[in-house]
Amino acid sequence: MAKKEKSGLEIIESPEALQQEFNKAEGFLKINQKLLTIVGGIVLAVVLGIVGYNYYTKSQDEDAQSAMFNAVYAFEADSLKQALNGTGGNEGILAIADNYGGSNAGNLANFYAGVALVKQGKFDEGIEHLKNFSSNDLLIQGRAYVLIGDAYMEKKSTDDAITYYKKAAEYKPNKTFTPAYLMKLAIAYEVAKNNKEALAVYTEIVEKYPDSIETGNAKKYKSKLEDIVGE
Repeated sequence: MAKKEKSGLEIIESPEALQQEFNKAEGFLKINQKLLTIVGGIVLAVVLGIVGYNYYTKSQDEDAQSAMFNAVYAFEADSLKQALNGTGGNEGILAIADNYGGSNAGNLANFYAGVALVKQGKFDEGIEHLKNFSSNDLLIQGRAYVLIGDAYMEKKSTDDAITYYKKAAEYKPNKTFTPAYLMKLAIAYEVAKNNKEALAVYTEIVEKYPDSIETGNAKKYKSKLEDIVGE
């Protein structure tokens, strides 16, 4: 019967087992001293690199957050040009996204920049910034995917729009936002003349999200497509 290895918790809780582990470790150190010196140097370099990077990004984030204050204020006041380019010596969102890309605030600046550029009709630039944004947030990441889809629809790139509407709909599905994302996806499928896929999405809205405000329209469009598709 194979010998059962002790778990880390068992070793910590048992003085005898702990002493055995120390003895094994001491023997290993004597045999492998040179190797461990090299490995230890590598590990130390990695740890110092991580600490240095974290300090750098934290410092960057504080600077970026300070720079973001006026830019976001201008954005919320719908002064998009000022928000993007800055004014009075204050950096705009575009500069913040470029200069502090490794920070949380710099990442968020990409989202703001993408939204503002799409609003201005600068779809390619907006798409680029929105693609550079990433988040685990339920609302913002899904919204970024949808905005990319909207920009592609404006560019008549329906297949690309479908890709990003699907990303939005599949990102952390929930009854609050997902039905609206699915509606955009279904409409994009209709524009692409892919009626069967559109019908499937309308059906998904009706069946999975019956209490959603989108369900009424989904039922109506579903009924029309069933006549066209013959189902």
